[in-house]
Amino acid sequence: MMRQVRRGAAPPPGPGSSAPPYGGGVPQQPSYVDGQGHGGQDGYDSGYNTGQVYGSPGGRGPGAGGPGPGRPAPDWRRRIKWTAITLATVVVVTSVGTYFWADSKLNREVDLSKVIERPGAGEGTNYLIVGSDSREGMTSEQKKDLHTGSAEGKRTDSMMILHTGDNGSTLISLPRDSDVEIPSFVGSESGKKYEGTGRHVKLNAAYAEDGPELLVRTVEHNTGLRLDHYVEIGFAGFANIVDSVGGVEMDIPQDIKDPKSGADFKKGKQTLNGEDALAFVRTRYALAGSDLDRTKNQQKFLSALANQVATPSTVLNPFKLYPTMGAGLDSLVVDKDMGLFDLASMFWAMKSVSGGDGTSMNMPVSGSVGGNLKWDDAKVKQLVEQLKNDEKVTVSGN
Repeated sequence: MMRQVRRGAAPPPGPGSSAPPYGGGVPQQPSYVDGQGHGGQDGYDSGYNTGQVYGSPGGRGPGAGGPGPGRPAPDWRRRIKWTAITLATVVVVTSVGTYFWADSKLNREVDLSKVIERPGAGEGTNYLIVGSDSREGMTSEQKKDLHTGSAEGKRTDSMMILHTGDNGSTLISLPRDSDVEIPSFVGSESGKKYEGTGRHVKLNAAYAEDGPELLVRTVEHNTGLRLDHYVEIGFAGFANIVDSVGGVEMDIPQDIKDPKSGADFKKGKQTLNGEDALAFVRTRYALAGSDLDRTKNQQKFLSALANQVATPSTVLNPFKLYPTMGAGLDSLVVDKDMGLFDLASMFWAMKSVSGGDGTSMNMPVSGSVGGNLKWDDAKVKQLVEQLKNDEKVTVSGN
C-alpha cells in the first residue's frame, strides 16, 4: 500500500510521542496549496524561482525577454598598444638573434697585427677584397662542374681595393699580373722576419708565398695606402651566393667562349647562375684586354650581385635572406677586427658603385716590364692621395 500524502497543513505531533513526526526519518514534505508547488506561508523553495542557476543578473534566465546589459565595447586603443608591443618585441628578439647568429659565422682568420711597417691611416675606410681559387671543401664533381681544376693550395684570382667615405665609394681593381716589389715581412706562420731584397713579382705571387698578411703588406708597401679590412671568398662560396639569390642578371657586351674557365655566352642580357657567374668573372683568354678586361667584368658582376641581394624580394623574404646570408658568411674569410657593421658598410658601398653613386676603375697602368703590368707611378700617387684625404677621385684607370 502507498503511503497517503496529505495535502494541506500537517497535524502537530501528539503529546509524548518520541518517534519522528513523519516516520522513518522521512523529512517533512512541502505543502502544495495551489497544486503548482507554490503558496502558503512556508511556500516550497524549489531553487528555480529566481533563475540564478543561469548566473544572469537580476534572476534573468536565458529565455527571458526584455533588454539586458550589453557586452562592453572592445578597447581598441589597448589592443593596438599590446599588438605594437608584441610586434616590437618579436622584431628586437629576431634582430638580436640574427646578429649573433651571423656574427658567429664570420671566419676571422686574418691577423693584420702581423703586418709590419704600415702606412698611416687616412680618412674613410679601405677594404682589400680578394677572390681566391681555393677549392677547399669542393667535391670532384663540383671541381668538374665549375672548371676549377684540382691544383693544390690557394692563389688569388682577383684583388680590389674598395674605399668608402664622404665623397662616394671607389672600387679599384688590382690586376693580378701587376709588377710589385716584395718588401720585408714577418712570416704569418713562422713569425720570422724576412728582409726585403728588392725582388719583383706578379702581385698574386705575394699571396701564394705567404697568404693574406703578405698580400696586405705588399699592397700597402707599393701604394702607400693603409688597408683597414681584408675580405676573401673562394670559388665554391662565390657560386653558392649567386645561386642563393636565384642568379644575377648581366648584360654581356660580346660573345664569350673560353674552354679554360667554362665560359660560353652569347651577347645580351641573361641571368647567370653560380656556375655561369664563376666562369664569367674568371675568363680572360677570350677577351682582347686579357686581365684588364677581366677585372672590369669582375667589378660589373660584383656590383650587380650586391644590387641583387639588396632587392626587397631578398631582404624581406626570410626563406631567401637567411640562405643568402648563410652562404655568404660561411664562405668569407675576414680579418680579426672585421665586424658585421663593417661588412654591411662594404656591401652597401659596392651597391652604390653599381647604382652610379661611386667610381670603378683599374689601377692606372703605364706599360709592361718583364711580362708584368707596370703601374703609372704619377697617377697612382695622385690616386692614393685623394683616397687618403677622402677626396673625389679624378684619376682615371685603364
